[in-house]
Amino acid sequence: MTHPVLAPGRVAVVTGAALGIGLAACKRFAELGMAVCMADRAAGDLEEARQAVAELAPDGAAQVLAVPADVSKLEDLEALREAALGRFGEVGLLMNNAVTRVGGGVWAPLDDWHEAMNVNLWGVINGVRTFVPSMMEQKTPCLVINCGSKQGITNPPGNSAYNVTKAALKAYTEALQHELRNTEGCQVSAHLLVPGFTTTGKREHKPGAWLPEQVVERMIAAIERSEFYIICPDNEVTPEMDRKRILWGAGDITENRPPLSRWHKDYGEAFDKSS
Repeated sequence: MTHPVLAPGRVAVVTGAALGIGLAACKRFAELGMAVCMADRAAGDLEEARQAVAELAPDGAAQVLAVPADVSKLEDLEALREAALGRFGEVGLLMNNAVTRVGGGVWAPLDDWHEAMNVNLWGVINGVRTFVPSMMEQKTPCLVINCGSKQGITNPPGNSAYNVTKAALKAYTEALQHELRNTEGCQVSAHLLVPGFTTTGKREHKPGAWLPEQVVERMIAAIERSEFYIICPDNEVTPEMDRKRILWGAGDITENRPPLSRWHKDYGEAFDKSS
């Protein structure tokens, strides 16, 4: 069965669309016959990406729209919505994919923390509040896909600002789906995409990483199964390893261990031996 949103004539809006997972998603949506509205703040890369997506779309450039936008600015997303509706008449899928890894540890500069929060969390909230009310009013099946991270679940030491934004995004998306499924007549569902180690942006591909196209195929298959948590493995981490890490992190609370005990000198051996 094909999800009714992933079909010719429906419209996808994707932020962070110029590179990586966002671009791969746009290409796949175009191949499925969907119209695609692409947004990114890197205008040069966005135009190149638009051309690449248009080459795959059955109706070519007429089926693809590119709008430079900064998701941290509500007015940019409002302009994006008007452009998408003005060109295509509806929005069936909103993919909040735009992200920044600017941030750092607990004592990183506050400006970096604000940038991380503004893009990774507020960018998604802005997108939802701008697009979803009108998607609900359409009375048609619709999808919201928010791009999270395993770092927002297991919280590995390092870039604390990034982890915090993705942990907040997980909580927000869970609350959003609860709200949507308890709204009478609502046909919009929310989903949390959680990529593994993935080659994104303009980075050199590493043997252990998945390609963005693999993440997108996993995402589409999971949506067909109506899954909320779309957790992707990679060439280094299996689904079994992910489950072990997630359960261990939750166990820090239920077993009253020190936080982040997986990286604690007194608990590393116990983690390695855990099933």
